[in-house]
Amino acid sequence: MKYLLLVGHAALPEGLEGALTMLLGARPFVLACGMRDGTSVSDYRAELAKRIAPITSQDQVVVLGDISGGSPLKNALVALDDKGLGEQVMVFGGANLAMAISAVMGIDDGLDMDAIRDAMLMEGSQAVRQV
Repeated sequence: MKYLLLVGHAALPEGLEGALTMLLGARPFVLACGMRDGTSVSDYRAELAKRIAPITSQDQVVVLGDISGGSPLKNALVALDDKGLGEQVMVFGGANLAMAISAVMGIDDGLDMDAIRDAMLMEGSQAVRQV
């Protein structure tokens, strides 16, 4: 199975999940975990562990974080690596809703990880523009 894990600061991941649900409907493979202000690393890792509990070493995971190199993204990668998922994880920073929609639609359509990556990068970059 493929999962989309949304991570980031404050309520951004849960906001993205809510927007995805509003636009596309609920998907059990979409998991979100925001790191709240004042949350310790150990508490965030414990919350991450709960959220990613359904993921097994047989699964693949698309991780979409708000900031490349940010603490939520780094800790998510540690948590996934602890589950033995190092090779089955594809990681993105700079999350936007277009990228998340592309990931969900790609998973729904049964695309492989390379095709999901290509769609996410194309749609995500095209969504960023001055209007």
